Amino acid sequence: MTPNNKGRAGNGNGGGNGPGSRPAADHCVRVCKAAGCVSAGSEEVFAALSDALKQSGQSVNCEVKGAGCMGLCAAGPLVSVEPEGTWYREVTAEDAPAILNSLGGEIVERLHLPTNTPFFERQERIVLENMGRIDPERLQEYLDADGYAGLNKALTEMGPAEVIDEITQSGLRGRGGGGYSTGLKWGTVAKAVGERKYVVCNADEGDPGAFMDRCILESDPHRVLEGMAIAGYATGASQGYVYIRAEYPLAISRLRSAIRQAEREGYLGNRVCGTPFSFTVEVRLGAGAFVCGEETALIHSIEGQRGTPRSRPPYPAQQGLWGCPTLVNNVETLANIPSIVRKGSAWFASIGTEHSKGTKVFALAGRVNNTGLIEVPMGISLREIIFDIGGGIPGDHTCKGVQTGGPSGGCIPADCLDQPVDYESLAGLGSIMGSGGMIVVDDTSCMVDVAKYFMEFCMSESCGKCVSCRAGTSQLFDLLDKITKGEASEADLALLEELCDLVKHTSLCGLGQSAPNPVLSTLRYFRDEYLSHIVDKECPAGVCSIHRDVEAAV
Repeated sequence: MTPNNKGRAGNGNGGGNGPGSRPAADHCVRVCKAAGCVSAGSEEVFAALSDALKQSGQSVNCEVKGAGCMGLCAAGPLVSVEPEGTWYREVTAEDAPAILNSLGGEIVERLHLPTNTPFFERQERIVLENMGRIDPERLQEYLDADGYAGLNKALTEMGPAEVIDEITQSGLRGRGGGGYSTGLKWGTVAKAVGERKYVVCNADEGDPGAFMDRCILESDPHRVLEGMAIAGYATGASQGYVYIRAEYPLAISRLRSAIRQAEREGYLGNRVCGTPFSFTVEVRLGAGAFVCGEETALIHSIEGQRGTPRSRPPYPAQQGLWGCPTLVNNVETLANIPSIVRKGSAWFASIGTEHSKGTKVFALAGRVNNTGLIEVPMGISLREIIFDIGGGIPGDHTCKGVQTGGPSGGCIPADCLDQPVDYESLAGLGSIMGSGGMIVVDDTSCMVDVAKYFMEFCMSESCGKCVSCRAGTSQLFDLLDKITKGEASEADLALLEELCDLVKHTSLCGLGQSAPNPVLSTLRYFRDEYLSHIVDKECPAGVCSIHRDVEAAV
């Protein structure tokens, strides 16, 4: 059984080339309309291309369409041309006539972005497979890319237990940071007793430098909704919530539009895909509190309470929203689900490493040439990401290290860049996978200052519920500040390490438990920089106030 095909006929909202619509154009010019390119002027580029096409009097058989994130944010605004497969970088509105005039002929060489480069070729896209290829505001384009085929297969060919088995056998682990088995988590919710069950998509992305979830929701919102619906069917839930921070207006707008389209075409709501299964999705906006990324704090926020964590157990899988069994997965985890159901667990499990299957999406930022959104197979090395995909370090500077996992992660030194990217390897280095933030630092960065920056973030974002985190992060920040000012002693350094251990092991939730990680990792790998500040009263990178004070004295 399949849903009604109103959208497939090509109405004003669903899009498509249905009966009675004009033939497909010879060329399709797509403009990236994700937040990064929009901020660089892609809306103006889109308008200019549309106007230039009108002025041509349709002498060029072409369509101008929007697209989701194309990945290479450093080169935006980005424009692609199909079927030639030509990409253009740093496009302005003034370039519109030249691009249209080039169709079917010579490319615009000054704008050309070669796609046979490591940035594109070293990636393996599952979650991002539709990025830049479909208009996120047109359901029909998602359907044309096998959208909702996984949901239809699950509902018509598989039982709930079979779906959970497929996800378990795939080896998919939570992409929100903890790396817990997705299949086991689903199975726990499915077995839990409750009159109602819920599926929650955690889109409260708060790590500095992270923009993975935002881009996925801006660029392929139906993919996440499909993953939520499959999760609802497998676990026995009939209601879903997407908890997203209010600072993501573009993602919110496209998500809400996608929900309306999916309901209208029978992919959400009553009798999904013509089956007895019903599943609805609502959007809940967060006020930007980092702690609400923790699932129990998130649940309190959805319920209308203050977003503070609680002790576990009971876990949300047994007692979550309004005391009911609740499945909480992040955006990327849910975005993997449609492909796994559609292609099978063996296909997904063939990618990655023995214990870390599939791919991982990273927001590559910091001191690297090719900043942007990437998806790579688990097991790839940090060096390949930074120097092949990322294009290396700008200027004549050298790589000092990379921060993974955001405020909860650690700083990995340059001499460890050949380590594979998987859950176990990163944990062994004193960091974590996290949700996917990856910030590259070069020799102009002071690692004590980096640790101080992340500690200040954790201090300001602490909910204050437990003393360990509320007071501990503040004292850790004060000690780091004292070190950067050249006022600390070696006794302060010993106190810093002791306090890190205390905060890590006595805080209530993941925010406090992981807040010391950037400090501990920089102490482990860059201890000489701490000692330089304390003993020599000097900042080797010339960043901290101690350096400026010395210069002023001279």
